[in-house]
Amino acid sequence: MSRREGSLEDPQADSTVSLLPHLEAKIRQTHSLARLLTKYAEQLLQEYVQHQGDPFGLPGFSPPRLPVAGLSAPAPGHAGLPAPERLRLDAAALTALPPLLEVVRRHQAELNPRAPRLLRRLEDAARQARALGSAVEAVLAALGTETRGPRPEPAAAAAAAAAAAATGAGVFPAKVLGLRVCGLYREWVSRTEGDLGQLVPSGPA
Repeated sequence: MSRREGSLEDPQADSTVSLLPHLEAKIRQTHSLARLLTKYAEQLLQEYVQHQGDPFGLPGFSPPRLPVAGLSAPAPGHAGLPAPERLRLDAAALTALPPLLEVVRRHQAELNPRAPRLLRRLEDAARQARALGSAVEAVLAALGTETRGPRPEPAAAAAAAAAAAATGAGVFPAKVLGLRVCGLYREWVSRTEGDLGQLVPSGPA
């Protein structure tokens, strides 16, 4: 693996930090969780689209990319950052996702009350994002790297603002907001899987 993308080297030293067995196990376990949740995130996005009606899901439909309070997509230069910084960004995004997913679940409970599987997937996604975020923070702590990023309280406030804006704007913007949040959930879980995969000893170079 490359020294910049895949190693856990101390930026103040010339040699790469050797992974201790317990740290290797923690990284492998967290990577496995991220890989599983990437699959679940794809299923959630498909399920969400199926319940929104036209024009969602139609070939060629391109919904407006509404900004989501408290969260954005991974930056184009994310993959070029040092491993600890990438993981910090992953953890921050995963911290912001649960309250946003809860906003979407509440919207869908009003718009699609007869879609229990979708509502359950959204509830599960919020819990799973929280669990993966905690696991990534545990990896960072084991590396001796301080985590930085939005804490749950600011993220919850941002989610509440997003909910108020979407509800006030009407049904279609609320559906687009949900699509955007589900898409960001998939992007960040997948990005986390890739970042952790770079740290697995047998991972890609």
